[in-house]
Amino acid sequence: MSLVFSAIVPHPPIAIPSLGKENLEKIKQTKEAMEGLEQDLYASKPDILIIISPHGELSADAFTINLSEKYEINFEAFGDFSTKLEAPGETIFTISNKERISDKFQLNIISEPKLDHGIGIPYYYLGQHLKTTNLMPIYFSLLDNQTHLEFGKTLKDLIISSDKRIAVIASGDLSHCLTKDSPAPYNADGKKFDETLIELLKNGDAQAVANIDPKLIKNAAECGLRSFLILLGILNGINYKTEILSYEAPFGVGYLVANLKLD
Repeated sequence: MSLVFSAIVPHPPIAIPSLGKENLEKIKQTKEAMEGLEQDLYASKPDILIIISPHGELSADAFTINLSEKYEINFEAFGDFSTKLEAPGETIFTISNKERISDKFQLNIISEPKLDHGIGIPYYYLGQHLKTTNLMPIYFSLLDNQTHLEFGKTLKDLIISSDKRIAVIASGDLSHCLTKDSPAPYNADGKKFDETLIELLKNGDAQAVANIDPKLIKNAAECGLRSFLILLGILNGINYKTEILSYEAPFGVGYLVANLKLD
């Protein structure tokens, strides 16, 4: 059955209505883009939903897969004690492919039912109606860009040989230094990074994304690039077109929603 859906989404906690409240209007484009994307994901009827997050357990030299029969999602860390979700976990895909991944990359298998917001927010918008779809959280490493691209290519081989319908979402924000009110100190390279990345994504040039100037990446204070590189590796050799659904930065952080639409 193979790959049926792929996308890039941000994970601003303010997107949760009980947290964003009146500020939701300031990220209206992002919210509406993710709501539209949810319809495409639902229509793809995935058996497995992989979400790649920057905010789970990270290892310097290994990729991490979170293996649990059930996951819990809440936003208590941000002051929301009412929004709670559950998701069924995917175990068979990981267990059956563990050795094939470990032959090429160091791999950590953890079991943490409570998920981070890098997965929770995309799931809140895109996954709530996928009641029979199993969730598979993946966390990138601190290894170089090329290794993340190659890791994605390995996952792609496993995905296309699977008899399941698999969707992949790369969760991540772009620059955190776009204005003087940004979480990170303002840096003009933030805007340059975001513009460069979006243009390369439009062109479908995965290798050029991996080759972005390391200094530009560092100055941008981004958190999503390695998530995106894993997804681009998964898409290696697959025909797709990048549709930029929205990009905005009302709080000095770049929020990108893109449907990497499969042909």
